[in-house]
Amino acid sequence: MTGLGAGATAPASAQVSPSEKASGGEGAARAGHEGYPVVDLYCHIAPELFSTEMARIAPKLGNIAARLRSVRPLHDLDLRFRGMDAFGDYRQVISLPNPPIEDFADERVGIELARIGNDAMAELVRKHPSRFAAFVAAVCLTDVDASAAEARRAVTELGASGVQIFTNIAGRPLDRPEFVPFFSAMADLDRPIWLHPARTAASSDYAAEPNSRYEMWWCFGWPYETSVAMSRLVFCGLFDRHPNLKIVTHHCGGMIPFYDGRIGPGMQVLGSRTSDEDYSKVLSTLKRPHLDYFRDFYADTAMFGGQYGVGCGLQFFGSDKIVFATDTPLGPIGPTIAAINKLGLDPQTRRKIYCGNAERLLKVKFG
Repeated sequence: MTGLGAGATAPASAQVSPSEKASGGEGAARAGHEGYPVVDLYCHIAPELFSTEMARIAPKLGNIAARLRSVRPLHDLDLRFRGMDAFGDYRQVISLPNPPIEDFADERVGIELARIGNDAMAELVRKHPSRFAAFVAAVCLTDVDASAAEARRAVTELGASGVQIFTNIAGRPLDRPEFVPFFSAMADLDRPIWLHPARTAASSDYAAEPNSRYEMWWCFGWPYETSVAMSRLVFCGLFDRHPNLKIVTHHCGGMIPFYDGRIGPGMQVLGSRTSDEDYSKVLSTLKRPHLDYFRDFYADTAMFGGQYGVGCGLQFFGSDKIVFATDTPLGPIGPTIAAINKLGLDPQTRRKIYCGNAERLLKVKFG
């Protein structure tokens, strides 16, 4: 068995989820992509050495660690590859899974852990180029200078296609001044940033309760996290300073496409609802209407096969900014493909989503 961790190989049928079977199964999902591969831009993996070190550093990570241990394709390559085989010429761009390194490691250990993960993912891409199209590097932004240096190493020496960061850094927003050098470094490298939501049950939904219940911190909290992070980056003028910076938002841009009215005309009176801070100069210092900047983000299709979300995102961001992704093995491949196929897109738009936009982001030609 070829694996990233211990465990016997499960039968191939274990890779087809109930939701994939309900949506028509593997055959229906893979149909209609002749002539170009399907490139899955947001896939998670947990290399063995990284997982071992993470468990040693943070043995009490709790629910998220238990969840990751239970998802065997994160660790078992045989199982993962058999699942991929069901979808024809299908390739993955791999990145480390949640939780953020910043949440459980100090800056010195965190950067070393990021290096371990990056070296391991680069080796996987070298060994399995027909499976893994690229990898997205990890950093630990509690040390901004070291993270910028690791990003440069990962891109220039290991061949990383970009860097993954999270929507907050140990509770700090991304528009804090200390993170400015990192975004400048990524703009200089001319490589995308993958933006992943981060929120736990500790973020209560109600002031009277100590924790978020029924996993609302994940279901609704992650899209909220993504939306707020995007907004803070827009309002701090990030895209005015770095107009060519590319940021790929997970789960189709969170709440942004659905709430374009609240964001656009609704936020046009920014500051009118606030008395303890002066927001009167925020919008006037931007070079363009604020809603325009939200369309500078890229958005992926990792919506768990939802019927309406991808179509809404496509209308908001446009066909040049939507990239195919499933969040596998934490999200389903088949239902995601089926949801896109049901949109009735023309061949040119389909190719953009499944492959073409990834080619531009990764600076690679797939065919």
